[in-house]
Amino acid sequence: MSNRFLDKAYTAADSAEALYDAWAATYDAELGENGYVTPVRCAKALAAHSRDLTDPILDFGCGTGLSGLALKRAGFATLDGVDVSADMLKGAAAKDIYRTLSQIAPSTPLTHPKGHYAAITCIGVIGTGAAPVEVFDLVMDGLATGGLTVLSLNDHALAEPRFEAKLASYMSTGRAKLLFQDYGPHIPGINLNANVYVLEKT
Repeated sequence: MSNRFLDKAYTAADSAEALYDAWAATYDAELGENGYVTPVRCAKALAAHSRDLTDPILDFGCGTGLSGLALKRAGFATLDGVDVSADMLKGAAAKDIYRTLSQIAPSTPLTHPKGHYAAITCIGVIGTGAAPVEVFDLVMDGLATGGLTVLSLNDHALAEPRFEAKLASYMSTGRAKLLFQDYGPHIPGINLNANVYVLEKT
């Protein structure tokens, strides 16, 4: 299989929902062929900093459930997922790993009570051609004090200062504490790496 959608993903406009709807049917196969490892890296990092793996986790931008599958394999027992793409959510539902799955509108605040989730993941979600950096604000707003988030920023996002600047603004103002940061493989098949971060809301 050629990289039909990977070739387009990093040149699309921010919040390109139409791309992900069209990609849904072949997303798992294309990323699998190219060695997508960020979900596993993120799941392991979050597990290492979590107090109780039975606490509910929200998989924000869950897509077809590759992130949820990695979280399950890392020991997390209770997962809910949200995504803007109805077609991606069909793939997630087929994996039968989520307690609930919901479609959300882009840039819409999360509606659950703060503290309902011990962590909100944002794995492979924010970046060029994907969700805008302001999505990080939605994730942090959805956490209570002490809540965790794990996210990734790939090389394309790291090349644009605004992405890491958003994280730095939370840490410099005391709104979050960095627990973990590691640079490593993201999609080896296209020679793309990523930073993985775990932050605690303070």
